[in-house]
Amino acid sequence: MLKSFLTGVALAGMLALPAGAADDFPGGKTIEVVIHAKYGGGTDTTARMMMIRSRRNLDTDMVVVAKRGGGGAAAQAYVNDKPADGYTLMALTQTHLYTIARGKGGMEIDDMVGVARAMDDPTFITVHKDSPYQTLEELIAASKEKALNWGVGEIGSTEHIGLLQFAKVAGIKQKAVPFGSGAQMVQALMSGAIDATLPNVSEALTQVQDGTFRPLAVMNDKRLGGYPDVPTTFELGYPIKTSTTRGYAVKAGTPEPIIQKLSDALSKAMKHKTFGGYLKASGLDPEESVAGWKVWDKQLKENYALAKAAMEELGL
Repeated sequence: MLKSFLTGVALAGMLALPAGAADDFPGGKTIEVVIHAKYGGGTDTTARMMMIRSRRNLDTDMVVVAKRGGGGAAAQAYVNDKPADGYTLMALTQTHLYTIARGKGGMEIDDMVGVARAMDDPTFITVHKDSPYQTLEELIAASKEKALNWGVGEIGSTEHIGLLQFAKVAGIKQKAVPFGSGAQMVQALMSGAIDATLPNVSEALTQVQDGTFRPLAVMNDKRLGGYPDVPTTFELGYPIKTSTTRGYAVKAGTPEPIIQKLSDALSKAMKHKTFGGYLKASGLDPEESVAGWKVWDKQLKENYALAKAAMEELGL
């Protein structure tokens, strides 16, 4: 009986530990933000912008650590070797999801938990202003007659996966033409080398605003605050959502109170005018882009499932 009592006390103590750890966290200890790309690039810049106010909210220092190689595999391996204590954040883009889907990096999708989303950059379906297609329905009708040329950054990229999903739902023919990057994809539409493309809001911001591109729809479930006249694929009858995301994650097993504390601190920081201005400069709304851990983790797992299915279909 005494043994049962002591066991119960021990279990109660273990259950209380996470809450206590959260009260003390981070306790002045430096938090590493691990990126998979070079210093000075978009992932690094986003992380440093996030850290400006997050340091203050958490009352501790934060540093960026770059672990390049293998499409995120090196960063994943580094994070995997760290304890699940909240002191190591991994900066996540779709690159990580594709690497995991290909069975690389030594990490599974359930080995991580999303903490906070920094960017949700929706995808437009766009044509050139001189295109004969004035609406999405006209583009779809033409695409049922023959396969039009759609620009993508790379085969197996976010916009390519979005195109495959849209083509299935809309019942259209399509030919994906890879250009190596989103910028080159946008340039191809500007030159008239392709019929349509699927740039993110931030990629085509200038061309949409100056009228060079005609956005026929945004691949989202609700209209964007900055583009109220652009219909969504959902309202047009094609429930496909595609966006490029950036955010942060910790190892699975990190105590939930610590995840919550990180989520609250980072979300508050990224909705502040400092980071908010950074998002707005890319045509994004902080209220729409930034999200806490429950929304972000759910989105991560859903995006991974779609990416894995697409990779299998493409033989990648």
